[in-house]
Amino acid sequence: MLLAIDTASRQASVALYDERGVRAESSWHSADNQSVELMPRLTEMLAQQGIAPAGLRGVAVAIGPGSFTGLRIGLSVAKGLAVGRGIPVLGLPTLDALAQALVGQRLPLRAVLNIGRGRYAIADYRVGRDQWHRTSKDRLATPAELTAGVRERTLFAGEIGEPLRRTIETALDGAAVLLPPALQLRRAGYLAELGWQRLLRGDRDDPATLAPIYLHTQPVGEAAACT
Repeated sequence: MLLAIDTASRQASVALYDERGVRAESSWHSADNQSVELMPRLTEMLAQQGIAPAGLRGVAVAIGPGSFTGLRIGLSVAKGLAVGRGIPVLGLPTLDALAQALVGQRLPLRAVLNIGRGRYAIADYRVGRDQWHRTSKDRLATPAELTAGVRERTLFAGEIGEPLRRTIETALDGAAVLLPPALQLRRAGYLAELGWQRLLRGDRDDPATLAPIYLHTQPVGEAAACT
């Protein structure tokens, strides 16, 4: 059984996954209280499924971009479980997990994550052989910059509230495709799906060196540096 943890933003989520797919999942909006909320959610989910920590084969965790505090909390718990149980930890980019929910779409995709203070992390994808391929690095954008570089009909997905939705639609005048709010939800089940694929390949990250992706401020048209 694989455990997936995503606390990259106020939209938090955890999931359990095995060869049959998603076995359990819990998503919630956190008012920056992930440090208090995460462990009870995990404990409850494991107990509900009758799984002890010893039954876990790996832990997948969103490594960013995202909020500094949220990423640190998720990574700390994931690393603690991995080291304590001697199982692989698998770090995955937050926006890749968001895009995974929309595999099967044919339009270009711009994934959007609200990282606070009026800033958004974005990345672009195109479909190839029924899976997404990145066409950009993660980068920062203000609401006005979210549509920069879009030259064709494009699917926007992620943490897009109503005011931001109107900004995108106005700027692109019909070229933006925005999904209903329920389909925009970032779910740990998709993070787990990506983590399971890596686990089956025998991949693992080093808990000692696995670090969050934080984006430096720079123009949206340039590739953002990560640390």
